[in-house]
Amino acid sequence: MSRYRPPRTAGTPLITPEGEARLRAELHELWHVRRPQVTQAVSEAAALGDRSENAEYIYGKKMLREIDSRVRFLTKRLEKLKAVSERPSDPNKVYFGAWVTLEDEGGQEARYRIVGPDELDLKQNLISIDSPLARALVGKALDAEVRVATPTGEKCWYVVQIDYP
Repeated sequence: MSRYRPPRTAGTPLITPEGEARLRAELHELWHVRRPQVTQAVSEAAALGDRSENAEYIYGKKMLREIDSRVRFLTKRLEKLKAVSERPSDPNKVYFGAWVTLEDEGGQEARYRIVGPDELDLKQNLISIDSPLARALVGKALDAEVRVATPTGEKCWYVVQIDYP
């Protein structure tokens, strides 16, 4: 059995300006701060002698590979992404970048922002444009009913508020 895993799909090539700034800051941090530190540590560990049993050297080389891999990914991904900063022509409908307040049948409210797949963070209520909920929301207006199939069954929400930052 091979260990091959097909590459994950990149998703929609959209990102908010804030998300792009976070990815660029991460790239800068990795390339200009972390990589030089790890490179210095590896060269110091290599100067100690036998590299075959030098845990600091082996761990440092592994860290360099991980940093380089992430830098390559971020560089390629940032080239493909398009930052969407302009507001839509109809701000009364849900589009990319919108903060949407939803109310379920029980009266519970939830607020989500529709962002690119690289910004997904459920703790901050940021949902990907590729998610089933976001796909169902796009193009809906205020007071629209949204039905989404979830693992626990079909859920129904109503669009209560739409805001664009």
